[in-house]
Amino acid sequence: NGQFWKGNSQGNQARNESLRSVKYLGRTLWKKWSGYHRRSLVETKMHCFKLLADRVKSRDFDRQVAELQICAAILNRFTALGTPQTVRMG
Repeated sequence: NGQFWKGNSQGNQARNESLRSVKYLGRTLWKKWSGYHRRSLVETKMHCFKLLADRVKSRDFDRQVAELQICAAILNRFTALGTPQTVRMG
């Protein structure tokens, strides 16, 4: 339901070009072609990371790095637990 924006700014032109692509290719094909799904997955993962590492509690920089690495490891483990394992039969 997006509408074209008037004006010649770079942002307006980029948005209008995306809308043209969606109308020409269709939404599903456009998402695959533009990498939209990957971007959406990354944004979701960053949101989860920010919720998990809401506030860095350490004051020392090296400890802050370690704290964030632990949060990333926990998030990666949760992701691995939720990812289905597929096995090819035959």
